[in-house]
Amino acid sequence: MTTETYRDAFGIPHLRAPSARELARAQGRVTAVDRAWQLEVERHRARGTSASFLGASALPWDVFARRARLDDTARRCFAALERRDPETADWVRAYADGVNAGLAEGAARTPEFRRVGLAPGHWEPWTPLGVWLGTHILFAGFPAKLWREEAIRHLGPDAVGLFATDGPGTAGSNGWLLSGTRTTTGLPLLAGDPHRFLEEPGVYQQIRLSCPEFDVVGLAVPGVPGTAHFAHTGPVAWSITNAMADYQDLYRERLRRTGAGVEALSPEGVWQRAVRRVEVVEVAGEQAVEVEVIETERGPVIAGGPEGLGGLEGTRDPSGRPGDVDATAIALRYPPRVTEDLGFSALLPLLRARTVADVDRALDAWAEPVNVVQAADTTGAVLHRVAGRVPVRARANSLRVVPAWEKGHAWQGWHTPPHATVDDGMAVMANQRGPAGPLGVEFAPPHRATRIRTLLGQRPAWSATDLPAIQTDTHLASAAPLLARLATLTALTPEAARLRDRLLSWNRHMDADSTEAAVYAALRTAVVRRLAAHPAFAALTEPPAYPEVLLPWMSLTARVGFALEHLLAAEELFGTDRSETVRGALEEIAEAPPATPWSDAHRVAPWRALPEPPYTEPGLAGDHDCVNCTTAVPGITDLAARGPAARYVWDLDDRENSRWIVPFGADGVPGNPHHRDQLPLWLRGDLAQVVTDWTRLTLEHTDTPEESHA
Repeated sequence: MTTETYRDAFGIPHLRAPSARELARAQGRVTAVDRAWQLEVERHRARGTSASFLGASALPWDVFARRARLDDTARRCFAALERRDPETADWVRAYADGVNAGLAEGAARTPEFRRVGLAPGHWEPWTPLGVWLGTHILFAGFPAKLWREEAIRHLGPDAVGLFATDGPGTAGSNGWLLSGTRTTTGLPLLAGDPHRFLEEPGVYQQIRLSCPEFDVVGLAVPGVPGTAHFAHTGPVAWSITNAMADYQDLYRERLRRTGAGVEALSPEGVWQRAVRRVEVVEVAGEQAVEVEVIETERGPVIAGGPEGLGGLEGTRDPSGRPGDVDATAIALRYPPRVTEDLGFSALLPLLRARTVADVDRALDAWAEPVNVVQAADTTGAVLHRVAGRVPVRARANSLRVVPAWEKGHAWQGWHTPPHATVDDGMAVMANQRGPAGPLGVEFAPPHRATRIRTLLGQRPAWSATDLPAIQTDTHLASAAPLLARLATLTALTPEAARLRDRLLSWNRHMDADSTEAAVYAALRTAVVRRLAAHPAFAALTEPPAYPEVLLPWMSLTARVGFALEHLLAAEELFGTDRSETVRGALEEIAEAPPATPWSDAHRVAPWRALPEPPYTEPGLAGDHDCVNCTTAVPGITDLAARGPAARYVWDLDDRENSRWIVPFGADGVPGNPHHRDQLPLWLRGDLAQVVTDWTRLTLEHTDTPEESHA
């Protein structure tokens, strides 16, 4: 039997192969043809070598990747996978082989390779694990512990609760499950949208994978086989949201240099030998940088070293200082580094799943990121559970950086992932405090989840065609505290009074064509900036000496912007007069209020590995706390760097009635007809229908068994 590649009207690949292994190879090959540049960028990022062709701007990430031992962890996890689960290891190897088979063709059609003079490299069997790890290492938001440390140090422990929010750099999702009692067909529906950084090409790849064992449509992570997060096998479908669990710890280490290397002080008061090596990071157009890589019994040192927290980004003259210095650094402990397991043993069983019980069993092998999973099958059965590995340890570990030299901070096994019920025929997750509550510290505000549940309650039964309207809802409940402060203001200038009245009569929807939404956003920005500039927070305005890649979590303005609701509603805020702050902001905006709609300022701002020539991206509806979660950073920019990286509706009554969309397109090559052809639909909130009828697809490529192994 041959391996065949088909395309639908949007260029989405549909693959058919004689076995799961051949299918993995075909998936690797077609991804390399469509997304060669994206794959090579991710491979280099996982290895800490992206500055070699992207230049100095990529150096902070490369230094972090080296220090966090991402590539070494991927190698270890693959070696362990070969021992524990050789079938899955061989399946992953086949995917890497497919990438290698398609890279030359993909690179030849992709102009970015020529722009930077990059030749396509070679994918090792562990490279997909490295891509997965590099994509998700910051998902648990461990840098938030550094922020809490700074907030506590300068403002006291009460500041932690005030600034608690789904802050910068984290990722979330909307997801909901309707049982058959709440649908027009009597069988379940799943719908939602993952919120990630908007990247071009996109972070999700629509794909169909078909072989005698299974036939699955879903969203793949380019560079990783299967469809881990969102998929419909026909008999069963599943989707995820970020559980907001805390499963990574930071330890403050006491390090010293000796004649033999570096030592770290243990909880037993003993100086233990640390692993140390020096690695060289090549930087395009500049001198190479040497990075000292140190790992203690807790984990890799990601900040500082034996000389303390200075010189974090490597040094171009790495002589070091000799001596027996007792200084502090920060080490990261994360589960795959400890267990040598990234959870890849769940991927094949998920593709083979036929029931929610199959999905449930497969997810017992899931490691990270920790997710809340919803699933349903054609018998009407449903599943709502947490999947992933969260260590049992002291509460202090979850809150802040803990001292490595003190006892009581070691990991003591693993939590059992909770299962939850589906109440009133629905389960709604939007990163709020839910079934993963005991496993986390900070969660998203409940606004998105509450709004989704409210909208779902407006009809007794829903169809797949009805649900996309919920995904683009723009109601902003978090505006209430600021508007409440406005309502109390008196003795305003006439211009400010008119603007206040205008905002108080606003419908609180961040619609693309709403000028009132733009005025509200301008007022919010002014309030955030004034609060961040208050002398009470002056100590937090200077970024601490942490690696550059972690500094987004340290931005006082961003923290105030995302926590504004809490800061305005708190009984007291370090002596600040919030009503006067709002008054000053209102008077400022009233002098020249925005006269154009929200979408003029709130535009797509996708991340690209290489900067493109300037052009105006399309405007957006929505905001951070809307169901249509298009996230800017209040107080810093109205541009949306994060948002729905895909939208989907899985229909268990008829898979061909399912729907999906991504922000840009299936093809990663600029100028290709399928590079941005889904963007107009995504902007409108429309979804493309899933096509599974092979006769409606176009055959593009055929491999015989001999050709596929050439």
